[in-house]
Amino acid sequence: MRGTRNLAGSALLAMATTGLVAGPAMAEDDNPPDKAPDSMLYDMPQKVTDDVWSAIGATQPYTYENSLHNNNLSFVIGEDAVLVMNAGASYQLAEALHEEIKKRTDVPVKYVVNENGQLHSSLATGYWIDQGAEVIAHVDAAEYYDSHKADYLDTLKRIAEEKAEGTDEAVSVSRTFEDRIELDLGGMTAEVIYFGEAHSPGDISVVIPERDVVIAGDMAFNIRMLPIFEYTDTAAWLETWPKFVEVAEGKTIIPGHGGPTDMETVQHYTADYLTFLRTEIGKIIDEGGSLQDAYELDQSQFSHWHTYDELAGQNAGRVFQKMEFEF
Repeated sequence: MRGTRNLAGSALLAMATTGLVAGPAMAEDDNPPDKAPDSMLYDMPQKVTDDVWSAIGATQPYTYENSLHNNNLSFVIGEDAVLVMNAGASYQLAEALHEEIKKRTDVPVKYVVNENGQLHSSLATGYWIDQGAEVIAHVDAAEYYDSHKADYLDTLKRIAEEKAEGTDEAVSVSRTFEDRIELDLGGMTAEVIYFGEAHSPGDISVVIPERDVVIAGDMAFNIRMLPIFEYTDTAAWLETWPKFVEVAEGKTIIPGHGGPTDMETVQHYTADYLTFLRTEIGKIIDEGGSLQDAYELDQSQFSHWHTYDELAGQNAGRVFQKMEFEF
């Protein structure tokens, strides 16, 4: 096994063992099918702080109603350049976001940073390149996107139907990087950082020091249960987490999913949940338990989280399958 099972430290282990402090219950009407029916956006952009806005996506799976806007599409307005976090899932969705940006500034969008290589972050890359923007991703995210973009197009057309019109090609990003880059927006600097392995290949965050804001991407979650994919290495994610905390502590955090919040909240929805899973699945393995035992792990303390029904059992099963081979 890679070190100990609790790679985030003894404090997190104690929290996971005693049970996490549950957040407030969430009513079903907090998560409607669409909050902005007259727009391709699931919800209209909200001001986070001066010059920083985010259109918060649905905390639910892809649907026709939410137009596959189920991640956060954020933008930062500098004196000379606008930076957009995530190209979006489709040409029409990106166009809708761009129209909202133009209502707030006449500064051009010069940079688009894709948080990873998933469909909803990357498939509208071509729209932004057509507008003259440079689209940037981590080298691992770009490679993952390029190897899946044909499937992404099929998924978009199947779910979005006529809303997919205009997204005729999955275009590759303009530029890749490995560790970090700085982008001058005019009066502000955007620090684009790869902290290490996390949720998806090439997950990155954007730090705006002048506004004390971190656009975390899928490094951090809020409101909804995070999904563990077949390729997600939860041990590595927890090893990466302290590097993110060091930079994001004390700042406003725009997570990959869910509204703007603080470190305590994303810690709860992200690292604490991962630690809980690894601790409890570790016990099942130590006691000779099976994959079925993992699926049946009691996660009811998280049942108020959005996407709990879709993901709780799947997450436990995937952690079990990974941890079996960590010895």
